[in-house]
Amino acid sequence: MEVTDEEACRQVVQILGLIGSKWSILVIGQLGDRTLRFGELNRAVEGISQRMLSRTLRGLERDGLVNRTVYPSVPPRVDYALTELGSTLLESMTALGNWAREHRVDINKQRAEYDAIQRM
Repeated sequence: MEVTDEEACRQVVQILGLIGSKWSILVIGQLGDRTLRFGELNRAVEGISQRMLSRTLRGLERDGLVNRTVYPSVPPRVDYALTELGSTLLESMTALGNWAREHRVDINKQRAEYDAIQRM
């Protein structure tokens, strides 16, 4: 099945919407170094509710970025880890984060100048 440019664009926008969300970025960042259990992720991602963490993890798992492993124990143990695809995204996110850190002073200066002009 051939995909039109318009459909491809829609798909890209949808994917960027998921991976560009605040919570997805923070979850992927936490899973970059190691496998974590749900509770560990919940504590590591400051401000996220359990419901939002569950929704975020389901979305990332659906897209093949996070792997969920359930161990048969009481209570059940569930681990989350980045997939190979998720690791490639982490590389790009790290590069983007480095860019933001490198240019944050310039951007803040531009914002202040813009805001000052708008107040006139």
